[in-house]
Amino acid sequence: MESPSLPVTAKDWTSTSLHRVLCMQGGEGDVSYVNNSDSQALAITLSKPILISSLQSIKLFTSPLIRIADLGCATGSNTFDTVDTVVETLRGLFTAVYGDGSPDNDFNMLFRLLFEKQKVDSCKYFAGGVAGSFYDRLFPRGTIHVAVSLSALHWLSKIPEKVLEKGSRTWNKGKTWIEGTKKEVVDAYAEQSDKDLDDFLKCRKEEMVEGGVLFVLMGGRPSGSSSQFGDQDTRAKHPFTTTMEQAWQDLIDEGLIDEETRDGFNIPAYMRSPEEVAAGVDRIGGFKIEKMEYMKIVEYSDEKHEEWKKDPVSYGRARTNLVQAAIRPMVEAYLGPDLCDELFKRYENRVSTTREFLHITCFFGVVAFSAIRLG
Repeated sequence: MESPSLPVTAKDWTSTSLHRVLCMQGGEGDVSYVNNSDSQALAITLSKPILISSLQSIKLFTSPLIRIADLGCATGSNTFDTVDTVVETLRGLFTAVYGDGSPDNDFNMLFRLLFEKQKVDSCKYFAGGVAGSFYDRLFPRGTIHVAVSLSALHWLSKIPEKVLEKGSRTWNKGKTWIEGTKKEVVDAYAEQSDKDLDDFLKCRKEEMVEGGVLFVLMGGRPSGSSSQFGDQDTRAKHPFTTTMEQAWQDLIDEGLIDEETRDGFNIPAYMRSPEEVAAGVDRIGGFKIEKMEYMKIVEYSDEKHEEWKKDPVSYGRARTNLVQAAIRPMVEAYLGPDLCDELFKRYENRVSTTREFLHITCFFGVVAFSAIRLG
């Protein structure tokens, strides 16, 4: 079968169009992020003590106006939950300093859900949306008191150009991500990761007030691990690894795409270690890390595990919804909607028929840290 024409070339998609499609799947359907973000919600819950501790240990109230920025928020309630935590913690501190009253709130919010939330909450939220990437400047100098970034900073600003150089040692041939690939490819991703982290921190350094709190929760890997993961079961079962590679190969074997098309697609994600994060903070300066932790988030509950053991087809569908929520906009922009559907059909079939997946557990590693903006 002749391969259909693709919407964009690999080079154009990588160098000029990625920022337009690097987002979570919208809407409220089965594959939407809003219905496939339970693990992110658990990570946020487990990391909240780090955020609260940092907020409680500083004095931000040189004025009654407190500005909070959520950098890279996606669709769903996770943004509200975290910003609620920030607001409630600050309200308690504000009351202790100024007596009765509440600080004003000004932070990025999900506008479609905002109105519904305002109707049921006694607290009013004053929201502003700022266009642009958090790898660039978004706010005036010295205006932000609290900046949070949740489950976003592991997404890179671009695919390293080196991994698309055919025939080079850094060419990521035969793969769509970096787990299990050549060291040179991983190093190219690590180099891009360092640059992106530096850009992120430089911008926040300019935007935040002295004494402000920066809180970041991102995909991460454990200290000392050369792999993106910390255990073999996770390496085998992670949504971006074995099954994803098999689904792309199925399209090739069936003549729907050629190898060059597969080799042109790379997932722009990198899981930093705590040491890499600390090194970035040291390079840029202006921040003092208060606390940093690596945590493992289980992929699903024990109840779901037992339920899916009895119904592998439902498990395959749920797993496919999860991965589509994360990368479908990118895949669809690259392949077009029809081939995108075909890819995820193959993915779902692979998961549903790999029964050993139901007997091993995958963990999502995260790194959470809080830092204070120094004078």
